[in-house]
Amino acid sequence: MSSTLLTDEVSAALAQFFYSGDGPSHATLTRCFMACGLADVDPYDPSAGMPNKQQRVLTVCAAARRRPGGVDDKLLEQLLTALRVGRIFHAADPNVKERVTTLRSALTAKGAGLDAEGRLQRTSPIDLATGGRAALDEQLARLRHNAEDPGALLGGAKELLESICKFVLEEQEMLPDRKMDFDELLALALDRLQLQPQTVNAMAPGGKQLRAIYQSAKTTASTINELRNLQGTGHGRTLPTGISKETGRYVIREATHVAELLLSTHDRLMGRST
Repeated sequence: MSSTLLTDEVSAALAQFFYSGDGPSHATLTRCFMACGLADVDPYDPSAGMPNKQQRVLTVCAAARRRPGGVDDKLLEQLLTALRVGRIFHAADPNVKERVTTLRSALTAKGAGLDAEGRLQRTSPIDLATGGRAALDEQLARLRHNAEDPGALLGGAKELLESICKFVLEEQEMLPDRKMDFDELLALALDRLQLQPQTVNAMAPGGKQLRAIYQSAKTTASTINELRNLQGTGHGRTLPTGISKETGRYVIREATHVAELLLSTHDRLMGRST
């Protein structure tokens, strides 16, 4: 899959929502473009009211694809947010429903999709075992921006944390040549990253609190593994019995925080900027 979801087809599908004056206002589009740092490529002249909204979207989407730093993805999210706020994805108009179908089809071709609310969901699998740091970062971004289906994401969160631990140990040339369970792998990675609670001097100012923070991160990772095991193949994409959807969302968000802590600490120890 290429690095952008904002392809010509997706851009055209988005622009259709603004055909003949439909969709969110010119002012809303201006805010979207400004939020992405794309005001300089917006061709709109407020005094003349030209070009129309559809052409504005097409022009700015094309420019966004040429910008570095993920501007295209940010613009896609901004436009989807504007459509959600405008209740576009709940419209009963057959023409609007057809446009939603067209957008979903265009995103599906790039390994992504939209949920019923119009929120982006990347659906193509990520090979964490061979994808290296780029795959880890992409999976982390997915978890960070999508917590609407925690049952489906729980396995991904566990696999991400496991893969990060292996990545850390591999890059530091400390990955044992044998099979390890999750908790052993986690403990070794925390040792290498100096994030084990017991390594903190509890007598130092803030030491007791820092120990508690490190213990919380360790417990979160270990508990996510346990929850994933409880989920089991018989439960499919659901959460374990007794875990509410709200709690599931919290668990997924906490998993992203632990993942960020592990990766950023590893980057610092390896001399990479964070």
